[in-house]
Amino acid sequence: MYQDQNNTPKKISVWLPLLFAIVLVAGILIGMQMESNAPTIVTESPEASLHALGQGKIEEILRYIEAKYVDEVDREALVQEVIEDMLSKLDPHSNYITAEQLREVNEQLEGNFDGIGVEFMMLDDTIVVVAPLAGGPSEAAGILAGDKIVQISDSTIAGVNMDTRDVINMLRGEKGTDVEVGIVRGQEQKVRKFTITRDEIPMHSVDVAYMIDDKTGYIKVNRFSATTYEEFMKGMEKLIDAGMEDLMIDLRHNPGGYLQQATNILSQLFSRKDKLLVYTEGRAVSRSNYESTGRAFFDVDDIVVLIDEGSASASEILAGAIQDHDRGLIVGRRSFGKGLVQEQYKLRDGSALRLTVARYYTPSGRSIQKPYDDGLEAYESEMAHRYEDGELEGEKKVALADSTEYYTDNGRVVYGGGGISPDIFVPIDTIIFNDDYLELRQQVPQFVFRYMDESGEGLNEYTISSFNRKFQVSDELFDQFLAYAKGHGAKISSDNLGGAKAEIKRFIKARIAKHLFDDEGFYSTWNQGDAVVKEALNALEHNNPLTASQK
Repeated sequence: MYQDQNNTPKKISVWLPLLFAIVLVAGILIGMQMESNAPTIVTESPEASLHALGQGKIEEILRYIEAKYVDEVDREALVQEVIEDMLSKLDPHSNYITAEQLREVNEQLEGNFDGIGVEFMMLDDTIVVVAPLAGGPSEAAGILAGDKIVQISDSTIAGVNMDTRDVINMLRGEKGTDVEVGIVRGQEQKVRKFTITRDEIPMHSVDVAYMIDDKTGYIKVNRFSATTYEEFMKGMEKLIDAGMEDLMIDLRHNPGGYLQQATNILSQLFSRKDKLLVYTEGRAVSRSNYESTGRAFFDVDDIVVLIDEGSASASEILAGAIQDHDRGLIVGRRSFGKGLVQEQYKLRDGSALRLTVARYYTPSGRSIQKPYDDGLEAYESEMAHRYEDGELEGEKKVALADSTEYYTDNGRVVYGGGGISPDIFVPIDTIIFNDDYLELRQQVPQFVFRYMDESGEGLNEYTISSFNRKFQVSDELFDQFLAYAKGHGAKISSDNLGGAKAEIKRFIKARIAKHLFDDEGFYSTWNQGDAVVKEALNALEHNNPLTASQK
């Protein structure tokens, strides 16, 4: 699978460099940028016809410019600038999407795209296949992990410093079309030619579902696309079959997506019918209640939901309903604070208008939208201010944008106006702001790939369980990594790495586990050292986990 992040205007996650480090901690697969910018969308309205911008006074002005202006002008560029300036006067999440951007947005939300189905990485100046997707066209054609792609169609790409986006554009295409790739396998010198027929490639929104201990299932949801509920249910079935009693839902770094997918999942977590999950309301949109269906297929005891400053929109809807109804505990840090609902309207040239039409409210009546009255720049820098003000490191520094008290079903006080505040606060690990750690961490995937290619056979005897218990990244292996990283341009301030060394070792181990056992291997290894996961598991050990959050 391959995908590059779509850079739509005024996106949800506008990270400054210091907060980009936070995203790194997610262990996102190399060669993929899966973090979606999707806002909460109630419905896309392809039939809705909005009048094109070029009408009336604006069209008249454009005609004068084209006819009389001293220099040649780009009409489309002018129109787009007018649109974007107009929308910037509304709210941070109403935006204009070009036809090209819309294709990528729809891929992320609809959960599939047409391509050849490989996960790849750029290793030095060579494209290396990390894995062909199971059941995909590349696997069917005989592509293997470790293959080097040196040609695409008639273009030689080995030794060429290509951008990931350029590679993706060359490999993607319409379903049913062919692309020829040249492969160098192992130590062979010859180039093998493969003709791959492009097909629909699923983009998974549920990264993994596995048993994190004897009774607790763990599900990681990276966004709410059109397939999320279906994927979630498959994960739940697997966990129930494995003996799950309690459930941990990880929504960290999840920027949202379709509201209906979040409410469908919530219906599986409430056995009673007609339980209010969320409601939406706007000036021109009457109130709509989303309620539980009473058709929960699985019996789940206690629930914990993990959130952080990257959890937005539909993630906050799910967390807010769980918290307001005292169905479970919210663990982590205050969420993003995005409580606006967009509808998407297609325009005649293939572009789209995404317009905020309503606010959503949690069952207790909270609007969790953070303020945006001070303008877009202040809105986008709010996340950086959380770090500067110390909020990410200390619960007492959390800022309340709205001091209005709301009450959960059990009478606990909760607040709105700036995201969902967790029941149990877990500070951010400040190692992610360490320059040496960030410099070295980006070298780990390439190093591990080489290590597994040369020395990985001896690790095949492990199971996931025995690997997590027994395998350790030795100092010798770490020194090999350090030499590799320095040889590939990593600049570190000192060989005395302090806490960065332990975290890099942890990441190396998790990446090795991914090579051996895919995503379940990565998360089962990485989560062993995750402070938020540990705190959630501690809370679940209580007979009544809600008491674990009482201060």
